[in-house]
Amino acid sequence: MFMKANFKYSIYLVLLTTIVCCKKPYNPPAISSPGSYLVVEGAINSGSDQTTIRLSRTINLSSAVTLNPELHAIVAVQSDQNINFPLTETTNGYYVSGGLNLDNSHKYRLSIKTSNNEQYYSDYVPVLNSPPIDSVNFTITNNGINIYSNTHDATNNVKYYRWDFQETWIFHSNYDSGFYSNGDTVLARPANEQIYTCWGNDTSSTIIINSTAKLSKNVLIDNLLTSVPSTSIKLGSEYSILVRQYALTADAYTFWTNLKKNTEQLGSIFDAQPSQINGNIHSATNPLEPVIGYISVGTTSSQRIFIKNRQLPAWLPTPAYPNCQLDTELYVYYAPGAKTPVNQVNEFINYNKGAQFPLIPVSPISRPGSPPLGYTAAEPVCVDCTLRGTNIQPVFWKY
Repeated sequence: MFMKANFKYSIYLVLLTTIVCCKKPYNPPAISSPGSYLVVEGAINSGSDQTTIRLSRTINLSSAVTLNPELHAIVAVQSDQNINFPLTETTNGYYVSGGLNLDNSHKYRLSIKTSNNEQYYSDYVPVLNSPPIDSVNFTITNNGINIYSNTHDATNNVKYYRWDFQETWIFHSNYDSGFYSNGDTVLARPANEQIYTCWGNDTSSTIIINSTAKLSKNVLIDNLLTSVPSTSIKLGSEYSILVRQYALTADAYTFWTNLKKNTEQLGSIFDAQPSQINGNIHSATNPLEPVIGYISVGTTSSQRIFIKNRQLPAWLPTPAYPNCQLDTELYVYYAPGAKTPVNQVNEFINYNKGAQFPLIPVSPISRPGSPPLGYTAAEPVCVDCTLRGTNIQPVFWKY
């Protein structure tokens, strides 16, 4: 439901300043300020889908900390008739609720009470449901693919939109290991413990918004969501993207537009200058305290597509570990000029028998009809795909 790292928390401190001088360096006091401001991410889902809210605190640019979740808060959705729908804390500042199935004729807000008794409320906002996504499609370019969404609102109620997405893809390790070590012995690898095929995933990291307010028809065609380069491992086998669409009010659209300008369009004198971002969440404890975020209410629409490698040109992804190589490890190995053999399997593979940085065995080295003389082996990063993903097939995956 969220965009990964859309809120660069340390940058938020800079965003609280109203202007940056172009002619001489200016270090806003917020960079070194001890203040830690609340960041609220998510939206209230008014239908049967889960509502997820993430709470965190801003971090000073000079801090070595990269994540500052707000823990042990009391979070609830409140109606304009004073009906509460509590959310449950999970991990790392996430608060969730099952389907709320709210009455669309009423307005709703988010209530937050932190562990140190600070109280925050969002404004009451109406329910605004997203129309269905008409389609998600892709086009092939010279250096990758572009992915688009298409939508329209027949009721003409929605003119402002936001999207996020989650990507999933199949990838493989450099070598397919048929064996493993239990510390003392090399054994055949069970089929349910394979580490050659895995699934990676990622979430959108930019703010994707668009509007039909200035168009003659309430239709968006070929709305660019993301581009995937031809060298990406995502396109090496099979790729899937789940696109989610949110309906926005005009005020919410203004918030996301300003946030996009401040976080993605800075860097030169021709780019938009940092400006203060006004959300719809406020501190009841300290009305002057900035709070970062905007809460919308409504259902989302979604659509998933799959793209197989055979649908694309014969692109080759950039290897994740280009320096991988197989080593030969023998049970009985005589070094040049040595009279005493070395057990390389124990020395490099069996960690209970001397291997300090054990390799993973890949294939047996043997004569026909004879026990293995040893194994080929490689570093774990070259063999174990679970170091970069999961070998558990997602429930939505199809071949």
